[in-house]
Amino acid sequence: MENQDTEERKHRLAQFLIYKAMKKADIASRKRPSWLRVKMLKLKIKIGHRLKILKKGFSSTAFSAKADFCKQMSCALKSCKHLLVAKQVPIVRTLPPAMF
Repeated sequence: MENQDTEERKHRLAQFLIYKAMKKADIASRKRPSWLRVKMLKLKIKIGHRLKILKKGFSSTAFSAKADFCKQMSCALKSCKHLLVAKQVPIVRTLPPAMF
């Protein structure tokens, strides 16, 4: 008989704890958030949006700077191309005269 009483007691305690947790969750869901919490949330969203725009601007600026640099380097290499190309001298001129 005592076995069933302890089991029943555990069962009732579990039911009570479940009821208490459900009641606490219900009260928390009904409670309106404080004005300070709402203001902070809106501020976080605003800051996040501005940071996103700023980051996007930096990446596009960096991309355009990289493109400009590549363009300048290609122009510089094209203008110095005549320095890099070796002059072709005919082989006949470099050979010593024939002894025949």
